[in-house]
Amino acid sequence: MKKKKINLRDIDTNKHSGEHSHDDGHNHSSPEEISNFRTYLPAIFSFVMLIAGIAIDYFDAFPFFKGWIRVVWYTVAYIPVGFPVIREGWKSIKNGDFFTEFFLMSIATLGAFAIGEYPEGVAVMLFYAVGELFQNAAVNRAKGNIKALLDVRPNEALVYRDGDFVSVNPETVEIGEKIQVRVGEKVPLDGILLSEKGSFNTAALTGESKPDTIAKGDTVFAGSINLDGVIEIETTKEFKDSSIARILDMVQNATARKSKTELFIRKFARIYTPIVVFLAIGLTFLPFFFVDDYVFRDWLYRALIFLVISCPCALVISIPLGYFGGLGTASRNGILFKGASFLDATTQVNTVVMDKTGTVTKGVFKIKEINSITFEEAEFMKYLMAMEEQSTHPIAKAILEYKADGSDYEATDVSEVAGKGLKGTVNGKTVLVGNKALMTSNNIEVPSETDGIVESIVMVSIDGNFAGYVTIADELKDDAHQAIKQIRDAGISKIIMLSGDKDSITQQVAKELNIDWAKGGLLPEDKLNEVEELKKQPETKVAFIGDGINDAPVLAASGVGIAMGGLGSDVAIETADVIIQTDQPSKIARAIKIGRSTRRIVWQNIGLAFGVKVIVLILGAGGLATMWEAVFADVGVALLAILNAVRLQKMKWQDS
Repeated sequence: MKKKKINLRDIDTNKHSGEHSHDDGHNHSSPEEISNFRTYLPAIFSFVMLIAGIAIDYFDAFPFFKGWIRVVWYTVAYIPVGFPVIREGWKSIKNGDFFTEFFLMSIATLGAFAIGEYPEGVAVMLFYAVGELFQNAAVNRAKGNIKALLDVRPNEALVYRDGDFVSVNPETVEIGEKIQVRVGEKVPLDGILLSEKGSFNTAALTGESKPDTIAKGDTVFAGSINLDGVIEIETTKEFKDSSIARILDMVQNATARKSKTELFIRKFARIYTPIVVFLAIGLTFLPFFFVDDYVFRDWLYRALIFLVISCPCALVISIPLGYFGGLGTASRNGILFKGASFLDATTQVNTVVMDKTGTVTKGVFKIKEINSITFEEAEFMKYLMAMEEQSTHPIAKAILEYKADGSDYEATDVSEVAGKGLKGTVNGKTVLVGNKALMTSNNIEVPSETDGIVESIVMVSIDGNFAGYVTIADELKDDAHQAIKQIRDAGISKIIMLSGDKDSITQQVAKELNIDWAKGGLLPEDKLNEVEELKKQPETKVAFIGDGINDAPVLAASGVGIAMGGLGSDVAIETADVIIQTDQPSKIARAIKIGRSTRRIVWQNIGLAFGVKVIVLILGAGGLATMWEAVFADVGVALLAILNAVRLQKMKWQDS
């Protein structure tokens, strides 16, 4: 059963490329409004002609409305809606595809004319045309989410060349060039912020409307809108590799990856339609051998009704539309499914396995506790910061955030003790900064209270005396607790954490978040082995959530791979099946809910279509249903299924 394919690349973006309308003081209809009116005009004309014809027949208002005049009237009413369908049917036949809905509708309506049922022939084709208009409107609505993404695709870049900023096509900008973005303009390419700070609207990329403020040296993504002041950026990717370009490509290609339900219905329609045609032929002629008062016209009418009822339009239209709506709804919520098949896959997940760092934690070290023994805290931190200013370790960066302008003490003769820490001089005092091994190797007594500390700990000694310590920890994301609760509320029976961080920290985070089971100190291959073991359990359907290169093997191997922070990780984009653009673990449960809602609506449509059609088919074969019931069983059910599919796009997804 062939339908016109939805191709997102056909979306017209010209009107968003900088063209402007000119108001000359008159109220002119836009080309789009004129086009819409022309689209509906044939159906409106046929409807008026049909109603007028039925009224004349019913009231017998004009005695001359008989014979060839009546035939011509209904033929004129039929042509605007019937000719396009007959033309499509003929094209399909020439291409070797006989059993399409165009063929079924053409045979049924022309047959109705042949036996003198002119109003019913026009009505069937008219309502079929109305159904197509509803379908197109629903598809256009679903395309709106994707169109919003296309609207943010930048079409120019101000690049610094020959001593000045010049406007060029973003596709011509090379890596390492400097570009300028003014207030209200879209960032054309991914890059590093050269200005001191910037504020950006990233709603098109992440689904989050709140402004995102970033500092000098941080990454800025293409498609973001600059909100505050002129900024400069050094490009790090070509336009074709930018975040917005890759997201658009993923969303556009997602519709090509059909779900198993979609593929089954298409295969079913190819088998089902010819069977129905032959059954209709049998219904016309076989009663001749079994019925005493056989009347050819009556049985042909029943067969035509049978053909109209059996047309699987509701299935072929509404099922892809349901999945398309699910993909669009997810993208509007900052969740990218790489295909309809992954919408289905999320509905089967009962075990969620997640990484720790960057998934439920921010992946950024912060000072958790400062414990100074022999100095005031501020004085203690001056010594510590003076030493850490000489280090590039991530922990040193976290300590230096204690005071923005650093320490006013200066460290000299600083040397690194491999695997232990730093040794140097501050204000004439010998200072050691590092782990317990550094302290004990220099005969410095460490308080026993430090033995039970799980977090990373930085110990300090000054002139041979233990001066105190600082604990450093990776912060939980703001919605981490909420995310775990929502995943459980979504019906997930088991939540597991696998991390490369040391096991004690992993266990502490798992306990804090109420995660069922956790294991730390794992290499990428260890995580993969753990997931493979889970997959061996027959009833276990695993989704893995990770955020980086080291998680790529597990993302690929799991039933559903979900990447956190996909905008910043090329490997995650390539490997994962689902991408959470906002870096929020709470979106995991939302992705599962959208998948389940999509599947529920699709199966509602299947049940509706089959249920109504079977009932009316039986009534039609028994002579108890007219062409009007057939119209409802075909077009009416298709319209109901389309409206049900559109409902998915209107749903509000609130975190609970």
